[in-house]
Amino acid sequence: MPSNQNVFSSLAAWRRRAASRAVHRGVRWVRRAAAVTAERPGPYRFRRIGAGARLAFPQGTVFGDPWIEIGDHCIIAQDVTLTAGMMPDLDLGADPILTLGNGVVLGRGSHVIADVRLTIGDDCFFGPGVYVTTTNHSYDDPETPVGKQWPRTDPVSIGSGSWIGTGAVILPGARLGRNVVVAAGAVVRGEVPDHAVVAGAPAKVVRSWDPEAGWQPPLRTPTPVPIPEGVTPEQLLALEGWEPEEDGATAADGAYEVS
Repeated sequence: MPSNQNVFSSLAAWRRRAASRAVHRGVRWVRRAAAVTAERPGPYRFRRIGAGARLAFPQGTVFGDPWIEIGDHCIIAQDVTLTAGMMPDLDLGADPILTLGNGVVLGRGSHVIADVRLTIGDDCFFGPGVYVTTTNHSYDDPETPVGKQWPRTDPVSIGSGSWIGTGAVILPGARLGRNVVVAAGAVVRGEVPDHAVVAGAPAKVVRSWDPEAGWQPPLRTPTPVPIPEGVTPEQLLALEGWEPEEDGATAADGAYEVS
């Protein structure tokens, strides 16, 4: 016969597991219910929030929402700050201040601070912790604390199809072209041409696309090959060692035949 101690220990363990499951179910429910969408905007009055767009819960600091436009199918992760204007409850005029295009993804903990016009094009992807701002502190007066001096502002634009790496900082006045790659931790200011890769602090162009010569300097790794359509989970096991051949076929084509 089991001892009373074992019985009580098993019962306590069962209660802890049941409580844990209940808590996790509750958290999942809260996250779903408190996510912001076009159908469920919560406390916000965005100028526009597109179909399929979603702001995960918990949201970061959000204000100036009547001057914020969010395109279709945007994914805004937890703790993302979106602000228009220097502080809440300002009248910012008739035009939008912050615009996210369609299909924009903002990684967890990112900040997008728009005191003047800030635009992010379609299909831009941000890693976690990216900081984009149209405003910078000034320090002209050596006698006044920097935080008390009137800041400088300059519009920012990020072209469609760009990728902004984890922890990157986009400073006032930055104008990024289409399909720009910003390396993790880079600090970007000024103009970046289309199809360029920038890295460093301050960021510099480290690779660019030439229509005749391709990427310069050349890429060090081969172009990734997409998984063929119709592949089942079991067939994915055959992907090890799958390499493209010159004629466009693959070394493991036989493994992907689907009846």
